[in-house]
Amino acid sequence: MTTAVRRPLAQLPVPERVARLEELFGDPTEPGNPVGYTRLLEADRRAQLSGEAEDLLDEFGMSAEYVPLDLGGRLDSVDTLVRVMRPVFRRDVSVGMGYGFMSFMGASDVWMAGTERQRRRTAELLLAGGKVSIAQHETAHSNDLVRSGIRATPAGGGFLLSGSKPMINNLGRAGAVALFCRGHEQGSRSHSVMLIDPAELPGEFTVRPYPPAVGMRGCQWAGLELGQRNWVSRDSLLGPEGSGLATALRSFQISRTLAAALSVGAVDASLRIAVRCQYEDGSRPSAREALDPQRTAGALTGAFVDLLLFDALAMVATRAVHLLPGQTSLYSAAVKYLLPRVLGNTMYDLSIVLGSQLYVREGTLGAFQKHLRDLQVITLGHAGSVACQATLLPQLRGLARHSWFNEQEAPPELFRPGDPLGPFRYQELDIASGHDSLAAVLVAVASALPANTPLLRVFATLVRELTEELRDLRDRLLALPVPAHGTPVGPGAFALAERYTLVLAAAAVVGVWWWHQQDDRDPFLASPAWAVLALRKIARALGARVPEVPAECQTRVHHEVLARFGDRRSFDLYNTPVAG
Repeated sequence: MTTAVRRPLAQLPVPERVARLEELFGDPTEPGNPVGYTRLLEADRRAQLSGEAEDLLDEFGMSAEYVPLDLGGRLDSVDTLVRVMRPVFRRDVSVGMGYGFMSFMGASDVWMAGTERQRRRTAELLLAGGKVSIAQHETAHSNDLVRSGIRATPAGGGFLLSGSKPMINNLGRAGAVALFCRGHEQGSRSHSVMLIDPAELPGEFTVRPYPPAVGMRGCQWAGLELGQRNWVSRDSLLGPEGSGLATALRSFQISRTLAAALSVGAVDASLRIAVRCQYEDGSRPSAREALDPQRTAGALTGAFVDLLLFDALAMVATRAVHLLPGQTSLYSAAVKYLLPRVLGNTMYDLSIVLGSQLYVREGTLGAFQKHLRDLQVITLGHAGSVACQATLLPQLRGLARHSWFNEQEAPPELFRPGDPLGPFRYQELDIASGHDSLAAVLVAVASALPANTPLLRVFATLVRELTEELRDLRDRLLALPVPAHGTPVGPGAFALAERYTLVLAAAAVVGVWWWHQQDDRDPFLASPAWAVLALRKIARALGARVPEVPAECQTRVHHEVLARFGDRRSFDLYNTPVAG
């Protein structure tokens, strides 16, 4: 008798690594599963991360997913990281953030700006199961990074650190912290980043645990207060002195994109819970509060379309880090800005399906409420809505004048989930490139669309309407008066920035459909049904004309919802097998 030998994870392609992780997690609805919903909710009530879940991720070697290939890890792209970490976020956002997301974000700054020694030591720390953290939050100043509470004063060939940071995730167990500090210079070179091990600080310091929040209760937040004599050498600098703001602005492009893309996992799980509630025996709402079948089907279909709409933009932003790094500042800000709006609508639709069971705090239904609370926390921080608009606003006039209707459209690889990507090009991440290849997709497809079926005629009408919205957006931006230096931007500009994010989402949907129908690798994504419903939602939000949609659209998409639920496949663009 022979026993099959499993290949090491490092040798497995991404789909097989994801399948291995799903196998380890098991069915979340099984009461006896140590990493199922029942046990995860018990840990949440204790305001703790699930020890069983963290042990499982240690067994999987998840930390290796955060380390680049050339340093002994498995990280080859942001796209790969999203695909491997989504099962964790489908299970528990707190575990996803506390175990891995924060470690990757701290380490990402090291991969971006660190010396070879810093990169090697950080990789060794992660591969040994250690944690890395990043200290940027300034809650006393509305998360304004520039008003840092930590100062780095030159002294004795190094720096004396003083001040405090009120909220740092994983501080109590981090072997390395990327600490943002204010220096002695002003302007764009006013901040530096120090890579420190808190345990090795020579002077007085205090770690103050932060009270559990409503969402992501298990995450280990703490504040750092630095006393006297905390001297660190110049070797602690992460990048050149004064490069902290430049590092942060590039870092945000990855953190915004990754946070938004991973959030889809929690919405995916919530949709699965709502479908289970409606269609599995013993889980339906009582007859008194049950929705009529047509309305239930409409709510579930609408939630699925919202998820696909958002995932299209999230996937484009993720892959742009590699394919269009100069334009990533646009797409990362847009996808993070739309996170609370689009996915908030999705969770609202699903709450209608659940009815009063939304308030259940136990078992599978209790997991929905936890996902709802956890997702709200992800929308906060330096990557909040206003910060994202502030990234977009300075770029819009230049795009309107030089890019829109003149740009070459984005490459097809941007819209094909799972296609190979090149290496990270951190140094090419730009604050503003003046180019927008994604919006150009709307223009290109609008002139090439066939209209030989009723559904394609509706699709073509919607694409033309949204292309005209881009034209109107250009005209309105160019008509705005140029604000004087130091003058606040008017509310009209913020409204136009919001409309622009919706146009980008429409372009992502069109691009995903267009390139899938070219090769028919996924028959559902190659069908225009889901894309028509997605574009209709966007057009309605923009106040554009919305054509009537053939009944086959709703039917086709609702059947896909039920098919993926029955076959245990994820609801996102990757359409991968899930454990339950």
